[in-house]
This record gives sequence, C-alpha cells and structure tokens, in this order.
Amino acid sequence: MLTIDTLTYTYNTEKTLYSYHFSLEANQGEVVGILGESGSGKSTMLDLIAGFLEPTSGSILLDGQALLALPIEKRPVTILFQQHNLFEHLSIRKNILLGISPNGKSTPETDATISQILQEMGLLEHLDKLPSALSGGQQQRVALARALLRKKPVLLLDEPFSGLDRETRLEMLTLVQTITQKNGLYTLMVTHETEDCDLIADRVYKMKNGTLLPINLESLQKEA
Repeated sequence: MLTIDTLTYTYNTEKTLYSYHFSLEANQGEVVGILGESGSGKSTMLDLIAGFLEPTSGSILLDGQALLALPIEKRPVTILFQQHNLFEHLSIRKNILLGISPNGKSTPETDATISQILQEMGLLEHLDKLPSALSGGQQQRVALARALLRKKPVLLLDEPFSGLDRETRLEMLTLVQTITQKNGLYTLMVTHETEDCDLIADRVYKMKNGTLLPINLESLQKEA
C-alpha cells in the first residue's frame, strides 16, 4: 500500500502564508484520482512524492518503506507531465531508450524491449521518427511507454492528457487503467476533469481549502 500520512508543505510569499495538507491511501493496481482547481496544491503533492520539494512534516510509505529519506533518483516513482515529456531532437527509439539506459547506449536486448512496448502501444511504425511527426496523443503514448520501462511502482500523472481531444483523452485513460492493473502500479492521477475520475478512478480525493479530502465515488457521479 502507498500511504501519505499528514504530509504538510508550507511556504511564504511576501503577503501570504500557504499551507497544504495531504493524507491518502492507494492499493496496488489502483488508479487514485485527485481533483481540484488550478493552484489548489494538487501538483505540489506530486512534487513532494517525487522529491522535487521537501515537506514541512509528515510521511510517505510504500509497503512500509519510508520514501522521504530517499534521494530523487532512488525513489520508486515516475512522473508524466502535460508537456515537455519528450526530447524533440531525438527519435522515438532514443527517447524511450533513455527510460532504460541513462547513457543512451542500446543493446540487442534494449532494442527488443523498445520494439515490444511500441508494438503494444500501436506505435512500432514510428520508431525512427521525431516527436514532431506524431500527434499529441501519440507523443503521450511514447512518454507513457518510457515511464513504464523504468519499472517504478508509483506512477504520477500530472494532467498529461488535458491538452488532447476528448476521444484521444478517453483512449489514454483506458490505457492507463489497463496498464495500472496489469503491472500492479500505484497510479495517482491529478486532473480537473470529474469525468476522468468517473471513468477509471478506484478512489477519489479533492483539494479543498488546502487540504486533500476523500470523496465518495457515488456522490461524484451525481455531481457529474
């Protein structure tokens, strides 16, 4: 289980003190939806989990292991953003290679692995193209493929599909749900779309006045 226990992040601006409070649980194979307005603190929580920010207090445990003591590169976490997930000057093959070979060197084994996952994503024919030759949805599929090859159990999604048309977004959401269940991931999905949570989330939380609170799925469906 992934457990975020009374995690707090506080910072000051010239005029205001901001304080965010997060508590959350996720089981293996679950997609957890996190709703909230822009600036409510949703992405801040993901940054705390990934190690980009240090919390004021609280804990993050994955199957009993404390994550806050681990440096960024050793955390069992991968994160997918809305934009800038791919290197525009590198081919799709090389972009994905970086997920499994930080030095960018390929082997027959890595080549086979890349071909296999692109086949599963329906993108094998685009192997040697640049990202600019792909649609937005295809680019996010490539980014998701690279994230999966890192084989990290915690997948953080920071509204990566919000810029896509509705049909493509729904396809990507279904793919995330399938991948989460198949690979036993702990997937946290930040979104401002209630529909996203309604479609694939096993449980839902919402940021309200700086605090992350659980929401009943049935009440969420009635709101929609």
